This record gives sequence, structure tokens and C-alpha cells, in this order.
Amino acid sequence: MKVVLASTFVPFINGGARFIVEWLEEKLLEHGHEVERFYLPFIETPHDMLDQIAALRLMDLSQAGDRLIAFRPPAYVLRHPNKVLWFIHHIRAYYDLWGQPHSPDPTPHNLAIRQTLMDLDTRALGEAQKVFTNSQVVSDRLSAFNGVASQPLYPPIYKPERFRCDGYGDEIFVVCRVEPHKRQALLIEAMAHVKTDVRLRLCGSCSSPAYARVIEDLIASLGVQDRVIFEDRWISEDEKADMLAGALAAAYLPHDEDSYGYPSLEAAHSMKCVITTTDSGGVLELVEHGRNGLVAEPDPVALAQAMDKLYRDRKLAEQFGQANFRRLSELNIDWDHVVTALTT
Repeated sequence: MKVVLASTFVPFINGGARFIVEWLEEKLLEHGHEVERFYLPFIETPHDMLDQIAALRLMDLSQAGDRLIAFRPPAYVLRHPNKVLWFIHHIRAYYDLWGQPHSPDPTPHNLAIRQTLMDLDTRALGEAQKVFTNSQVVSDRLSAFNGVASQPLYPPIYKPERFRCDGYGDEIFVVCRVEPHKRQALLIEAMAHVKTDVRLRLCGSCSSPAYARVIEDLIASLGVQDRVIFEDRWISEDEKADMLAGALAAAYLPHDEDSYGYPSLEAAHSMKCVITTTDSGGVLELVEHGRNGLVAEPDPVALAQAMDKLYRDRKLAEQFGQANFRRLSELNIDWDHVVTALTT
């Protein structure tokens, strides 16, 4: 089958939205399909967002391949008679984040933009032959906002064989973009309350130099420099695998995340459990409290208690880590399953 993978991107920004496309491309090729990857720039600026969507809508890809698989919004507005979606999120500022501090002001103009966007999305989503999502959280949003039925199709990671377990050391390992909504700051605050010698290692590039300074200043102000390691850079996959291999556990506590996130999967493949929070959204589809991780309130003291619990009981950390690895099979997080779902 000739497959076009279509998604949007923000120039010079890397992350899961690109990985899901590129990793699927490799797996489709391995299964004998012909693949063309098609990226289109899209930036969520209110003054021209609808113009950008209109430009995408004008692109007729009807003759381009046997199937179009669309990912990041608004790639699903592209025209193709055999369109399948692996929908990863809405333009959230106009959907589930509407009315929150960083969303547009609810002026008549912005309300009109929001309604127009929802109408356009609902129409384009309805054109798809199949709609898959990356989590039940996102499926629930599609149903609530657009009346569109969908099926979660959990994205695996690429080359999971890189990951291994070398034991259970002293560090809680965190790897993801360093941004306010990823809440590394909450973990740093928790380190001021721990009672054991547990350590915290934060890896990932900051969204801005200014926010890197915020993190560094917080570490200094709390006096936890001797127990918190902050690496403001995008570490290599080999480094990541090595750090996870000897970690005590992983932590991933974004606020209201769309899916479980690749950091949670990487931990599972390394047989490490995950510390997360009750408001971390899709992460809770993978992590079950007291089974393959610990789910704490989004509070520094509660998180400190979770870290101390694992530090004091390495056998428990090991049991949770092994259960986290088994959880991958329970949820059918596997590339063969993904390729079959998207091509049949």
C-alpha cells in the first residue's frame, strides 16, 4: 500500500508529535508499505489560524497514495478519499483549555474563532474512514466536543530493545521537555521534604533560557543542589537508556496530559515504575496506583512521601517496575498491532 503520513509541526520544535510520525514511517516500511512523509508548518496564532487551516484545506491529495494517515491538528482537514486519523490532540486552547489562564480571552471575536474552528474540525473529522486516538482521554474529548466516535490506539516507542534494567539505585529519573505544565518544579519542591537520601535527576531542554533560570534558581533557593541534578539539554537515546537502567524509578507528572507520554513507556521498558499525580490525565491509563507505580496528589509533601517509600523499599520498586513492563502487553502497546489497525 502507498501511504501518505501527514502532520503539522512548529519549526525547530521536536517532541512526541514528530516521533509518532517518524517511528510509524519506519514500521510501515518494515511491513512492506511505500511511505511518503508530509509535514506542514502550523502555528496556533489567533489572527491567522483560520487562514492557515483554509490553506491546508485547499490541498487536494486525492491522487497521492492509497491512504492518508493524519496526526497533529489540523492535518485532518487535508482532502483524501481514504483518510484515517491517528488523532493526538485538539488545538487545546480552544477546546478543553478554553477559559484557563493561557487561552485566548473570551471576546466576541475569539468566541467566533472558537466556534468556527469546532465546526471545521467536526466536518473534517467526520470525513475519516477510521478515527484512532493516542489515549482514552483524547477519545473522550472527541466525543464530548465533536460528537465523533474513536478508538484508542496506544503509540509504542521506537527500538524498545535499547532499554534495560541494571538494578534500582538512588535516583528518581525525569526526562521530558522542561516546561511549566510538565511540572519539574513540583518535584524540586518535593525534594525539600524528603526524609531519605533519594536523589532527583532532571533531563530535557527548556522551553526558554528564562525558564531554565527559574528552575536553577528554585533548586538554589531550596538548598537542594546536592540532591537534584538538572541537565538542560536534549540527552541522547543511549544516555537516556543508561540513566533509566540504574534509576530507582521514573517520575512523569504533566498537568492533564493527552496520553501516557513516552517517558512512561521508556520507564516500563526499563522495568522501572512511575511516580505521577492524580491530575496527570492520560498517564493514569498506564499507571495504576500500588500496582505499577505511585499516584500522588499534586503536592510536594505527597510526592516526597512517594519517593521516600520507593527508596526505603527497593523490593517494592522492583515489583512495581516488573508490573509496569507487563502492563505494555495488557494494553497491546505493540507496533505490529498499530500497523495492522492503520492499514486494514
